[in-house]
Amino acid sequence: MPEVGGAARLPLFGRGLESERLAAFVGGARERGGALLVRGEAGIGKSALLAEVIDLASSDGVRVVSMAGAEAEQHLPYAGLQQLVHPLRSGIDALPGPQREALRTAMGLADGATPAVYLVGLAVLNLLSEAAADKPLVLVADDAHWLDQASADVLAFVTRRLESEPIVLIAALRDGVPSSLDAAGLPLLQVDRLTDEAAAALLSAVSPDLGEAMAARLLTAAAGNPLALTELPGTANADSLLTATLPLSVRLEQTFGARVASLPTETRIALLVASLNDGDALAEMFEAAGSALGTTVGVAVLSPAVEAGLIEIDAGKIVFRHPLMRSAIPQASDQVQRQAAHLALAQTLSIEPDRAAWHLAAASTGPDEKIAASLESAADRALRRGGVAASIAALEQAAHLSVGPDRRADRLLRAADLGVESGRRELVQRLLGEVATLDLSKQQQARATWIRSSFDDGLSEDTAGPIELARLAQSVLADGDLDLAMRILWGAGMRCFWTEPGAEARQHLADVADDMPLDERDPRLLAISAYVAPVERGKAVAVGLMDLAGTTGGDPQVGRFLGSAALQIGAFELSARFSAGAVAGLRPQGRLGLLTRALAVQAWSSTRLGNLTVALPAAEEAARLGRETNQQFMYGLALAVQAEIAALRGDYEAATSLAAEAEQIGIAAGARPVLATVQLARGLTALGEGRYADAFADLRRIHDPADPAYQVALRCYVVAELAEAAVRSGQVAEMQDIVRDLQKAAASTTSPALHIGLRYVSAVLAEGDEAEVLFKAALDADLSGWPLERGRVQLAFGEWLRRQRRAADSRVHLRAARETFDALGVIPWSERARAELRAAGETSPRRTPDARDHLTPHELSIAQLAAEGLTNREIGQRLYLSHRTVSTHLHRIFPKLGISARGDLPAALGPLAGQ
Repeated sequence: MPEVGGAARLPLFGRGLESERLAAFVGGARERGGALLVRGEAGIGKSALLAEVIDLASSDGVRVVSMAGAEAEQHLPYAGLQQLVHPLRSGIDALPGPQREALRTAMGLADGATPAVYLVGLAVLNLLSEAAADKPLVLVADDAHWLDQASADVLAFVTRRLESEPIVLIAALRDGVPSSLDAAGLPLLQVDRLTDEAAAALLSAVSPDLGEAMAARLLTAAAGNPLALTELPGTANADSLLTATLPLSVRLEQTFGARVASLPTETRIALLVASLNDGDALAEMFEAAGSALGTTVGVAVLSPAVEAGLIEIDAGKIVFRHPLMRSAIPQASDQVQRQAAHLALAQTLSIEPDRAAWHLAAASTGPDEKIAASLESAADRALRRGGVAASIAALEQAAHLSVGPDRRADRLLRAADLGVESGRRELVQRLLGEVATLDLSKQQQARATWIRSSFDDGLSEDTAGPIELARLAQSVLADGDLDLAMRILWGAGMRCFWTEPGAEARQHLADVADDMPLDERDPRLLAISAYVAPVERGKAVAVGLMDLAGTTGGDPQVGRFLGSAALQIGAFELSARFSAGAVAGLRPQGRLGLLTRALAVQAWSSTRLGNLTVALPAAEEAARLGRETNQQFMYGLALAVQAEIAALRGDYEAATSLAAEAEQIGIAAGARPVLATVQLARGLTALGEGRYADAFADLRRIHDPADPAYQVALRCYVVAELAEAAVRSGQVAEMQDIVRDLQKAAASTTSPALHIGLRYVSAVLAEGDEAEVLFKAALDADLSGWPLERGRVQLAFGEWLRRQRRAADSRVHLRAARETFDALGVIPWSERARAELRAAGETSPRRTPDARDHLTPHELSIAQLAAEGLTNREIGQRLYLSHRTVSTHLHRIFPKLGISARGDLPAALGPLAGQ
């Protein structure tokens, strides 16, 4: 507990287990990093435990950096982070350029491009890592539930990446108050109320002269809450033990309010100003209090409050002994007094327009367009610093002060749009509820409809359907807003990927896309066409993609659009290339939400091509970032791709587990691409295990329009597996209708994946001499960029030749298939080729394990980058890790690969490093 009026801090009572756990956690900082959440109700002693941690760490020679959230500062972007960065600011200039500029802009030290919160997070992570180079670092965050959103998001990002750092974070959170840290999956220390024995011991130490009866009443009223036990005795009489039916926190606030009421008027005004200020500088408080009182004030005005144990004065700052004391003071004053205090603060802070605007808003008595405009300007400045949550709060407050309904609606809609960007669903719903009460223009109605449909790519049941969105896009375009119209149409197109709206809706969307006044090769239009009509418009999309290949200008957003379009039409080579470019461009920008999507496309495409060296780490990172950025359906899709990869590698247990987890996500919202990929993974697993009937049943679902796993584009690229399952399970007749349907589709599209698949199907389903002709035709096609498919054809042709008793001819193709699958790491198929070769009279050398067999996907990604010559810092920048974490991973990687130095990586990885 902090000192009270200069008295020594009391020892902790009844917190032995909590203290031991915290001591062990801090003591292990030299061996490993991590984070721990300390939760409990108000006054339970969280701050006292943190104070003990600080003393312990300091006495052990560990560096401590502290920060604390403040309710009054929640509207100031990165206000909490300022406390963390300030003592480490000398290290900012040593950060890599993009990180340095992002952090300086976020801190208000420079006027740069709007920084992504994750880039700021990486800068802070590296700043902390450097600060911990000489000795461990303990970060202590008190009242973390009151950190501004931007600071909390950065802290959550950092906590996920401390494992390899000599850094530990301990954050205190109040029960019932949500925080971004809750979603980080951190271990929890729950601080409960004191036992009866510990409570009695604490009360005796605080007030040893209490009578037995009064002590009993106090123990009952305090209910094991340490703050109540230390504060209630100061007002211990029959009238001051407040109504027990009220929550304890309310009774404590009333107790503190009663204590304030006994202070001199000047002291009460000064305390009111201090409690409402979004800063803690004494000089600010003195100036504002003097303005409110009409006289000059100094430190003497606070002496009664210090003597009453309400505040402390430390290094030019005023510190309330507990947040409940701070919140009690405004509640004990009337509205006129609060407005006067806010006005005085606004005048004092006139050179800080953002802070002044908030105090003017609090002092206002009704709508005021001038103040609303000031808040809107503050919102713009917050947004430029990356403070999305602060910008939303300012816009919402500006809306409430707006004079006319039109301006109010505009500001609420803008706030709601930003809410979508930051994933705050409940906030958006509340804001749109307010908007719904206003008279809206046609464009405002369109914006509201679009915003309501923006979450989860339209998978929620209460969002607008594709046809409604298409009409909305037309309406918005008629009003002259092409950008918004394209955003809406893009959202409608995405619904055709995640769901199945039907032929009518797809045609309507395609017609609206045709009416957009844009070049037909506009990347957005190409992607929308690919989503809406992947077969019917496949040829046109393919022509557009080829025209744009190599001309994206390095714009990762353009690359993302083109990669998505190529995936839809089965041009996986182009899809992998475009998405790789998008990934490379999005990383340095810190746009992890879009990066997740680009990685998922890259992983899906690379898996289909058999390039598991790329697909493995891409899918793992997409899944990890999907969870971190709260993109549940992208997370599900990445899991499904991981399941497919596991099945190709023969890890059927992992494939089954990953598929089950992905399916839960897909079923919950009917996310068809997730479910289709799950069925593909299950089909591959069943084929590998020799369960051919099961494989056919699994794969057939992807082609059944009545099944939730049906996806109009992806079904076209899962035909070879279905044919193999049909042949081996004796169900060829059952798939003939599917083949005819796909052959009809092939006439409308140049899709490489579809045509490659159909050539394979024609060969394996053919009989007699026709089969050999078709196998040769399939091999004569250009499969240079499709090694997995080429190996599949070679294996099937070799198997057919051996069944025709042409062993010598079969060995040529089986040998080529074995070598291909060995190189790709598709182990079950390479073993199948070996078995066929043995049956054809040829033995095969054992496959030499490669890096994919030894390393995790994350390790493989790091090893590949290191083999390319990147430094640890450069790898960290790419993967959003600290350089020390990269170093730790490399030290784990070397023994797995049987090497001892970085220079040995290219040889150990072999051709993997160059793929």
